[in-house]
Amino acid sequence: MHDALFQPLTMGALEAKNRIFMAPLTRGRAADPMFVPNEMMGTYYKQRAGAGMILTEATGISTEGLGWPSAPGIWSDEQTEAWKPIVRGVQDAGGMIVLQLWHMGRIVHPYFLDGQPPFSASATKAPGEAHTPIGKQEYVTAREMTKEDIDRTVADYRRAAENAKKAGFDGVQLHGANGYLVDQFLRDGTNHRTDEYGGSPENRTRFMREVLEAIVDVWGADRVGIRLSPNGDSQGTDDSNPEATFGAAAKVCEELGLAFVELRQPGPDGTFGQTDVPQQDPVIRANYSGPLILNSDYGAQQADDDVSSGRCDAVSFGRPYISNPDLAERIKVGAHFNPNKDVPKSWYFPIPQGYIDYPTLEEEKAADAA
Repeated sequence: MHDALFQPLTMGALEAKNRIFMAPLTRGRAADPMFVPNEMMGTYYKQRAGAGMILTEATGISTEGLGWPSAPGIWSDEQTEAWKPIVRGVQDAGGMIVLQLWHMGRIVHPYFLDGQPPFSASATKAPGEAHTPIGKQEYVTAREMTKEDIDRTVADYRRAAENAKKAGFDGVQLHGANGYLVDQFLRDGTNHRTDEYGGSPENRTRFMREVLEAIVDVWGADRVGIRLSPNGDSQGTDDSNPEATFGAAAKVCEELGLAFVELRQPGPDGTFGQTDVPQQDPVIRANYSGPLILNSDYGAQQADDDVSSGRCDAVSFGRPYISNPDLAERIKVGAHFNPNKDVPKSWYFPIPQGYIDYPTLEEEKAADAA
């Protein structure tokens, strides 16, 4: 059943055993101390080693770039060491794990920055409120990044990539989606610059290119991917001509020879509320010849259909992997999916419940037989 999903896939130097990938999922478990991975996270990822590739939760590259309570980082030696047993656990269980590198840009609240404003491509303000340890707080207007800020941030990405390599990851993915810093540079709704980083679509991809070049210099292009979201407003980040913008971004990915591109393609119930947005993956396909991964609101049959038809090469599942650690096995045998429980509290609250207590099929059968 669903044979297309169980074919191996080569992405540069990355060899996936199947085409059922685990999408990046922020879960907020890196508590006590904040931003340092822990043993509970190791259990969580190892449980899901049956995925063809695990894309980790978004992981902060610097103190400036991380503004989510209890999300993990990768900028310090302590964080790097804490990731090592997590990575080994997945690999020892036969899995492949790729770290997603994250800078939130204007989405970082001053709470996390000793009261200072965040920075972004331009001096803009995100709509809505930020999650902080003291409750939801209104976003503030970011300051426009100087060239010095840009150079320092590119260097932060390089250091994070180096730390990811030290931690033993199989590769890295640049988070270029969902209205975070790279996306803020890409789209003209948030990039109002008049220098070489603004204006034309090609100029607006310059920051993304410089970050990718730094990461590729550390890893080699054959172990580097990117996530993009060419599908309408995302946390107030939007574009007047997404075909031109993301066509230019895809050309950069092609020129650099990236191992894979993942697209976030949410349906009407997507996390950030995009609705009735035309599919943009043909724009990517026209400009990037490497493996394409699609994500969001997929069921097993639609995933198999899209891989079979060649629309994409793999599908990354998000929410189904929260409550189904053995998702690939369930799809293989046509079994039911466990529903998510206590949503959304269990998604982000730093407790084991709703995180590592979902049963596998074998555990369900054992419980039924007892």
